[in-house]
Amino acid sequence: MESKQQLLDKRYLRMAEIWAENSYCKRRQVGCLVVKDKRIISDGYNGTPSGFENVCEDEDNITKPYVLHAEANAITKLARSHNNSDGATLYVTDSPCIECAKLIIQSGITRVVFTHLYRITDGVELLQRAGIEVVHLTMEKN
Repeated sequence: MESKQQLLDKRYLRMAEIWAENSYCKRRQVGCLVVKDKRIISDGYNGTPSGFENVCEDEDNITKPYVLHAEANAITKLARSHNNSDGATLYVTDSPCIECAKLIIQSGITRVVFTHLYRITDGVELLQRAGIEVVHLTMEKN
């Protein structure tokens, strides 16, 4: 039987999966929520910076270098709000890359929960090295 925390984690991960649908990226759609005290304080999905065209890949189907990851979008959105992420949990559909892991560490987030493990795991390893709790939860498809 799943604990209350696992049920809550899966609920937020399902919400992150739905949020990923907002991404215009074709190769991979990633969604992210930052939760503190059972409140969503920020959200993000991968895509181009504000004011840019909503096209993430070039004509060779390679992701453009300026596309922001979902975690970066959620954390920078927090920076423009009155919320802070100290002690928060970040829910993301795919495991963080090393650049996003650095942002997560610096933001004060203490827990990361993700669904899909990306083939490069240096971001997860950096988070663990920093003492951040990292949880990999696989989700069943309905």
